[in-house]
Amino acid sequence: MNKPPEPSRGWLASKLLADGQEPDPRFTLANERTFLAWIRTSLALLASGIAVDMFTAEIFSSSTRRLLAVALISLALLLSLPAFGRWLNVERAMRHKRPLPFPLIAPALSIGVSLVMAFFAYAVFFHA
Repeated sequence: MNKPPEPSRGWLASKLLADGQEPDPRFTLANERTFLAWIRTSLALLASGIAVDMFTAEIFSSSTRRLLAVALISLALLLSLPAFGRWLNVERAMRHKRPLPFPLIAPALSIGVSLVMAFFAYAVFFHA
């Protein structure tokens, strides 16, 4: 019997996902949706940082406002960079039938947002 040809992947995909078996498309698409959720969260943090800098001049001093904005924008950057690595590690694990890796960016994001929000609460309480 003739085996159907493998779908052609681009050069980058063939380098990043060189071996293993193609997983069920539903799992690949779920992994992609999770990646996009991390990116969406990163964009929300970026927008929050910009909003804090632009619209809180009457609430916070310039230095406090700048610190909060930089903290939120930094969290956005620190979340968006490992999101691709997470997607790639999960995709490789699925292709090799290995357990999925622990999502380190979830607790890191939780800790980072908690710290920023604690400073935010302090700044609001003391009108810094």
